[in-house]
Parts: sequence; structure tokens; C-alpha cells
Amino acid sequence: MSDRYARQILFHGIGSLGQRLLMDKSVVLAGCGALGCTSANLLIRSGIKHLKIIDRDYIEETNLQRQVLFDEEDIKKNLPKAVAAQRKLQKIDSDARIEPVIGDLNPSTIESLLSDADIVIDGTDNFETRFLINDYCVKNEIPWIYGACIGALGLVMDIVPPKTPCLRCVLEDMPPFGTTETCDTAGIIAPIASIIASIQVTEALKILTNNLDELSKGLLKIDVWRNEIKRLHVENISKKLDCAACKQQRYEFLAKDKYSMETSLCGRNAVQILHPDGSRLDLAKLAGRLEKIGNISFNSFLLRLKVGKYELTVFPDGRSIISGTNDILIAKGLYAKYIGM
Repeated sequence: MSDRYARQILFHGIGSLGQRLLMDKSVVLAGCGALGCTSANLLIRSGIKHLKIIDRDYIEETNLQRQVLFDEEDIKKNLPKAVAAQRKLQKIDSDARIEPVIGDLNPSTIESLLSDADIVIDGTDNFETRFLINDYCVKNEIPWIYGACIGALGLVMDIVPPKTPCLRCVLEDMPPFGTTETCDTAGIIAPIASIIASIQVTEALKILTNNLDELSKGLLKIDVWRNEIKRLHVENISKKLDCAACKQQRYEFLAKDKYSMETSLCGRNAVQILHPDGSRLDLAKLAGRLEKIGNISFNSFLLRLKVGKYELTVFPDGRSIISGTNDILIAKGLYAKYIGM
């Protein structure tokens, strides 16, 4: 073992055995935004040698304020987040196996994407995906670390099935669409994302090194602006509730008909559309077909078409993000008109 991890090995909670465990584990990071970037950076520097990064999005200028793995050059190259992250992280540890997945985590893909995970870390920005992760991890007894932040407020919770309550024990149903704040309505400061991600990774290190007695209990709530830290003691809530996932083993969010093929993206004035059969697109041919329609740019990862006030970003799996509207019907019409259904 190289001197790279010498200071970490000196820490009593890790040691040589813990470091070897970390280097043998497989971590899946669901989402590579503000939380995911910091988590990925810390995980690779901690000695994780197999990291899968799942993200469906591309880099925008507004991301640079808090998503620490990205820079202006990534935007110029039209890089998806997962790819840009992998390239940065590989410079930190060239021996690590870092797998970028540019795609959507949904009932059709979750088995192939999470089946080899020793732990899943939440870097998502929506409850539909979190409830999906929760159902899969509870069903397969895979630990995962919930994390969320908005403004200066952040939340963290360890979910270790079947030892702890799950997300549905705390939140029985998803909040109705449009009722929760987003980064675009309430804003966000970078320090809270770094704090929450740092706690998520710390909890992951405990789980991966078998330090389960040291895990954080309940739901941790941090307001970094007001210097407030609160712990909501929900660790015994599963004993009192008839949770659909934990107790009834009803994994509703794993059902394909529960997941939306069209999704308004949180606070983005954009809609994601999944191709119904998941067929592959030849982006070069598509660019040739659309070059007279509007402003086109493309690479091997994505194609962008600007038409009037709308922008279509199309991926090789047929998935598209239509910016300029949050109306699903308008987005579907644009997709059908220029890409085809």
C-alpha cells in the first residue's frame, strides 16, 4: 500500500484493515451535481478504487458556483457531468476504475446500474429518483446515504436495510410537484453542499469499514447560515409505522408504470423525455438531418439543437432534455417534431 493513504491509516477508525476494505469496495454515486462532485472527490481521495457515477445531465455555467469538479473548459467541450467528473478524478488516481454513466436512473435501468454496489450515495435532485433508490436498496439490503440541500439548509440520513428506518418511513409519499423549493427559487450556497456531502462520505466510510456502531442516528438537519445543527430522532419510527417498503415489502417505485417517461426537471424550466424503446441514435446522422433546422452542435456524448427559444439536448440513448419550457406537452411536441417518437 502506497504512502498516499498514510495519514488516513493513522486514524483509529480506519487503520490498515479499513483501508484495504475501502480499496475493495464498489460505490455508486447517483447524481453528480453539488453533492455528487464533492462526494466523488472525497471518495477517490479516500481510496475507493471502483466508483460508478450516474448522471443524466450536462454542465451549465450556473453549475460552476458549487459543483467543484467542473470548469469553463468543460462547458466549451459540451461535456456531460459524468464524463467531466471521470476525467478530473482519473487525474487524482489513475489506478481507480471510474465508470461514467450518462443516463437516467429508472425502473428499467436500476438493476443493471446498482446491482454491484456495496453502497449508494444520493446526489440526486428529485424525490422520484430517491424513492426509486430507496425501494431498490431496501429490497436488496444495500445501504445508501440520503442527502439534500437548498439555500443554506441540508439534510443527511443513513439508511442501512433492515437495521434502520428507510426514506419512506420518514416521508411516506413524495411531496406534490411544485410544492418544494428548488435551487432556482431559493438559491443555494456552496458551503452547505460541501458540508452535507462530507458527512455523507464520512458515513459511507463507516459503513464500508464495518464501523456500524459509529453511524449517525436519525435525520441530521444543518443550517450553516444560522449555525444550527439539529438531530431528528427518527431511528425508532419504523417500529411504529407500517412502512410500505420496510414492512409491507411493496416496492411501488420499481414498477415501470410508476416512473414518468416525461419529467419536468426541478427548477430548470426544462423537461426530460425518455425514448420509449431506448434505441440508440447516430448523433452524426441526426445532426445532418437537423442542420438546416437551427443552430446545431454535437460530439460523441450529446447533440444540441437551438430552435427559437427552445434548446434540445439529445443523448445517444434517445433521451432528450428540452430547455425553454416546463410544459410536458410542448416538450413532447418538439421531441416528436425534430427527433421522432
